[in-house]
Amino acid sequence: MKFVLDASATLAFIFPDERDDAAIRLAHRLRETQAIAPLIWRWEVQNAIITIERRGRLAADQTSALLDAVAELPVTLDTSEGSHVEIARRFNLSAYDALYLDLAFRRHLPLVTRDVRLRQAAHRLGVTTEN
Repeated sequence: MKFVLDASATLAFIFPDERDDAAIRLAHRLRETQAIAPLIWRWEVQNAIITIERRGRLAADQTSALLDAVAELPVTLDTSEGSHVEIARRFNLSAYDALYLDLAFRRHLPLVTRDVRLRQAAHRLGVTTEN
């Protein structure tokens, strides 16, 4: 079954110190099932990787390798926009978090996220979540 993938879940499986059983299952699932994300997903993940490098947790060559690996992930980027601004207002989310929730809602797909507030908003909107 297809699913919407957010940046927090992505980061959990690409960083070894954040990887747990759920993140490992997600990595395997990406090989078997189509993941969809809003276009901003790419930049959110890239920004997190670069920020972690700035904090001294990654060397430049590690950052480059991770950025290349993320670019190769089988994630379909969706450029459509629905009513994410209304969702952001309704659930007090950032506009970019609301993009993930809106996409999952419009496509009737589960949302894979580690973000607690986003999970809570999804449940209130009737969207299934996974971590």
